Amino acid sequence: MRNLSVVTEFILLGIPHTEDLESMLFVLCLGFYIFTLMGNLLIPLAIVSSTRLHPPMYFFLCQLSVCDIFFPSVSSPKMLFYLSGNSRIISYAGCVSQLFFYHFLGCTERFPYTVMAYDRFVAICYPLRYTVTMSHRVCAILAVGTSFFGCIQATFLSTLTFQLPYYGPNEVDYFFCDIPVMLKLACTDTSALEMVGFISVGLMPLSFFLLILTSYTKITISILRIRSAEGRCRAFSTCSAHLIAILCAYGPIITVYLQPTPKPMLGTVVQILMNLVGPVLNPLIYTLRHKEVKTALKIILHRTNHVPES
Repeated sequence: MRNLSVVTEFILLGIPHTEDLESMLFVLCLGFYIFTLMGNLLIPLAIVSSTRLHPPMYFFLCQLSVCDIFFPSVSSPKMLFYLSGNSRIISYAGCVSQLFFYHFLGCTERFPYTVMAYDRFVAICYPLRYTVTMSHRVCAILAVGTSFFGCIQATFLSTLTFQLPYYGPNEVDYFFCDIPVMLKLACTDTSALEMVGFISVGLMPLSFFLLILTSYTKITISILRIRSAEGRCRAFSTCSAHLIAILCAYGPIITVYLQPTPKPMLGTVVQILMNLVGPVLNPLIYTLRHKEVKTALKIILHRTNHVPES
């Protein structure tokens, strides 16, 4: 009978087919990571410092920015570590932590988009009910609820994944520990867990995406009924920024987890875009399209002597 030893550490093989590009990838990924941290840190500072940015929409934008600070931090530090020529080994506990926080923050990050779509729906379609429907108490409950649900989902997925037996090999053919690549290393049948992951990580975001599209369909109908051309342009401007961010957030998830036939290279490219490029886009989208946010940022930068007073 063969002597089996339980795996205590894994080796991250990194991004496929990039064996001679580590230095270039290190510089590129480091630039994206630093820009992500700086850009998403400025948005909460702007929202907290300006009383004009205290409506519910900006509360959830602040929550989104906080998630975008921590979400790339799950995989980027370790990836930058081994791209700089250091060890690719990650401990068993480190792999569990990566998978848990990746799905916890990923799930938590998706909820503000849904809530922000509902916020715009109430503000445009039922403006007289807005202050009651989207009160501070309701916003706090929604924020806590999204984090709680994200924690439950991540705990469920990571527990199911790491209760499987891992006796070797221990080479993770990816740049971080995620469910699809970990299931390939399990020494048992994983078809049931693959179906659970498909439903939890694939179909659930798709259902939220459809809810968002429903909200914006009703919003569009209401906007078209606005008599003022200026009012229509302002409403469309606000909603278009949200839709761009939503498509950038949900598109990669649906592409990766709902592929009929998994394509590793496509999945890797999409995951990199979601981990590194996606969190960079939110600060750009929301600062460039919102005059109030830009004004608050200019005030902050002026106070720190980074821009001249206009």
